[in-house]
Order: sequence, then structure tokens, then C-alpha cells
Amino acid sequence: MNTRHPAVIVAAVVFGIAFVVLGIVYWVEPAGSLPSWIPGYDAGSGHHHIKHGIASFLLGVALLIFAWFQTGDRSRSGASSDS
Repeated sequence: MNTRHPAVIVAAVVFGIAFVVLGIVYWVEPAGSLPSWIPGYDAGSGHHHIKHGIASFLLGVALLIFAWFQTGDRSRSGASSDS
């Protein structure tokens, strides 16, 4: 049974990249400069959301790793069969 769906892999890559970028935005921009639709927006605040950035970045990396493992070779069983 094939459990790998190309749509899931593409979605994981797109969301992974988006979350990595969002994590960088959290680290670079103060809370008052974030777009109002991003969680952590606080008008007039100069606070940087370091923990939000770490969580977003790690989630993005996890999604990219998931997509990478989904595109790997399925026929490997741990032992080489090149004899």
C-alpha cells in the first residue's frame, strides 16, 4: 500500500518554508511592526517574540524533514541486497 501522497509532500514543503520564514520575521521585527494578522502583534510594542520565532522555526524544520523522509527510497530494508 502506497501511503506517500505527492500533495502531502508539497504541502509539507510549502508550510515548512512558510514557518521558517515566519520564525525569522518574529526574530527580526518587533511586535509593533508585525502584520496585525500574525499572532503576537502588539501595537506600539518594541518587544521581539523570541519564543514564537523558535517555535515557528522548529515547526518549519520538522515539516521539511518530514517531507525529506517521505521522498526517500522505499525499497531499503536496512540490509544491502547487492550480492
